[in-house]
Amino acid sequence: MDPKNVRRRTVLELATVAGISGLLAGCLGDGGYDEEVYEGETLVDDEPEYDGFLSDVDYPGTVDWTGENAGGSESDEDAAVTVLVGSGDNGMYFGPAAIRIDRGTTVRWEWTGDGGPHDVVDTDGAFESGQTPREGHTFDHTFDETGTYTYICRPHETQGMKGVVDVV
Repeated sequence: MDPKNVRRRTVLELATVAGISGLLAGCLGDGGYDEEVYEGETLVDDEPEYDGFLSDVDYPGTVDWTGENAGGSESDEDAAVTVLVGSGDNGMYFGPAAIRIDRGTTVRWEWTGDGGPHDVVDTDGAFESGQTPREGHTFDHTFDETGTYTYICRPHETQGMKGVVDVV
C-alpha cells in the first residue's frame, strides 16, 4: 500500500470524526451556561437548592431581579424581565436558568431561534407556552403568588434545559 494513500485516508478519517464530533457538540452542547447572559448581573447571596431540580444544570447562581418591573402589566413591554429560550455554544439553556423576582413581576421568555422548537412548561401546570422554533417569539407570565416555580423545555429537558423562578 502506498504511504501517501494511507496518510490521505487517515487525514480524511480524522476529518470525518472531527466533523461528526463538532456536529454532536453543537446539537448536544456541553451543558455549560452562556456567560454573556450573566454578565453584569447580581446573584442572590442565599442561593436556594431548589430540591435538586437544577442539579444537572450548569449555571453560576440565581440572578437577583427583585425590584425590577414589579407590578407591571402583561401589555406593557417595559414591565417584564426577560429570560432567553434557546441554545448556544454551550448547549440548550434558559438564560438565566434561575431568577428571583418580586411578587407581581411579569417574566417574558424570548426565543433566540436556535436549537429547534422549544417551550416553557411549569412542572406544576401553572403556565405553558406551546412549542415554537421562531426567533423573537415571546411568552409572558405574571407571578402573583410567592413561591418557587420550576419549569422545563419538554423537547430538551434531558439535556438540562430547566429553569426556576423564585418569587418573593
